[in-house]
Amino acid sequence: MTRIALVVSDVDGTLVTRDKTLTDGAIRAARRLHEAGIGFTITSSRPAIGMSFLIEPLAITLPVGPFNGSSIVDPQLKPVELHLIPEAAARRSLDVLNEFGVDIWLFTNEKWLTRHPDAEYVPHEKRAIRADPTIVGDFTPYLTTACKIVGSSSDAALLQRCEAAMKQALGAEATAVRSQTYYLDVTPPGHNKGTFVEAMARRLGISTEAVATIGDMQNDLAMFRKSGLSIAMGNATDDVKKVATHVTASNEEEGFAGAIDMILKDNELR
Repeated sequence: MTRIALVVSDVDGTLVTRDKTLTDGAIRAARRLHEAGIGFTITSSRPAIGMSFLIEPLAITLPVGPFNGSSIVDPQLKPVELHLIPEAAARRSLDVLNEFGVDIWLFTNEKWLTRHPDAEYVPHEKRAIRADPTIVGDFTPYLTTACKIVGSSSDAALLQRCEAAMKQALGAEATAVRSQTYYLDVTPPGHNKGTFVEAMARRLGISTEAVATIGDMQNDLAMFRKSGLSIAMGNATDDVKKVATHVTASNEEEGFAGAIDMILKDNELR
């Protein structure tokens, strides 16, 4: 059996609490990985700027994967790999989101764009990524530079139907998956958290069997399937837990630290 040499963690619902706090317990757990000589990095649906506050306290020196791993940036947030949604797919995704009546955001590598600054989840996203949106009247000028398009709604059932419609409308032209029950993400085709795991394994010269992943949502399944060990959070849905190797406590109960304990104990047995 292969010992774990790299841990890749999701952020929201996994590494941080519901109120987007990085706990002392999570920081200590990451430190234990470093002390054990195990690499550590993060991948998230967040834009790069929304991951920056985690780099220093977690002592991350490896590249991180924003936009569901479809881009890769170094710890200073400079692009290593930058992928964009094809313009036609971006336009089609806007049509689907408009049809379902959900609020729409567009992210470029540098900006978060919205047409409705007072929409339901804008304050939540501002608090989460620690950045303000740019208000625009029309997304059209930005369709050629879209890293991610998001549909947000508190109607989880509606967003689930929207996800199914989006997958059908886009096919292989872009990836559509929910990163939260209230967020539907559209990202570039062929790149996801699974390809980020593969890219990091190549960079470190290790097998993907030597990678452990931690997450809680459907967008984490791609990296679960590419890693030798996967741990679902206690707050994850049942379909995510079924794919994982292990299940830890929730993100409100230091589940990330619990996952690190599992990984370190697992290494002792290998």
